[in-house]
Amino acid sequence: MPVLIAAGQIAGKRVTNNPKIPAALIAVIDDDKGVRDALDGMLRSVGLQVVSFASTQDYLDEETLDGYGCIILDVRLPGRGGLDFQDDLTKLNVTTPVIIISGHADVPMSVRAMKAGAIEFLTKPVRAQDLLDAVDAALAQDRAARLQARRIASLNRDFDTLTSREREVFEHVATGLMNKQIAAVLGLSEATVKLHRGSVMRKMSANSIADLVRMADRLGYGKALDD
Repeated sequence: MPVLIAAGQIAGKRVTNNPKIPAALIAVIDDDKGVRDALDGMLRSVGLQVVSFASTQDYLDEETLDGYGCIILDVRLPGRGGLDFQDDLTKLNVTTPVIIISGHADVPMSVRAMKAGAIEFLTKPVRAQDLLDAVDAALAQDRAARLQARRIASLNRDFDTLTSREREVFEHVATGLMNKQIAAVLGLSEATVKLHRGSVMRKMSANSIADLVRMADRLGYGKALDD
């Protein structure tokens, strides 16, 4: 029984990549060379880059684990199995989306995989379109997570430019205190608090107090206002 239907038979939506962005890199972890080759050929046919591994240890031996947009992971592998490996990735703070494939699936296995955060659990033989749809969802999740990480990093860089007094004002604004209340807490005049708040908003590139409060929430300060 074939592992995948032929790539030429794939109908409907395919994975698409912005030509200005490098092709997404997919990790395939499966001990069956025939499966690895089939997945490699199918994924490359839609413009994706693929690196294949025969075991989870081979994957971990890579110098960096951050370059992949998606991991396609078999359940039964030599050494560390796929489901246990999901737990390992969580402990390593690797957030790369995972798609589980298995030729020996059962309900408890699929439930465990999905609870651990798998994008999809597919049984072999895998339909190419089902896999492509799962990869598309995984890459979208990965892009969103990387964008969020870049935004947080940018906010942290801006926050690092604040003086100690500006940080105090920032944190009090984030909790919803008014200028008069902040002035009383810090022992400053209300005019001085306004000056510090203006400087904070300029350095943080905040367009409004609500914007500043949402930034504070992303950085772990205060409680964001409702959108």
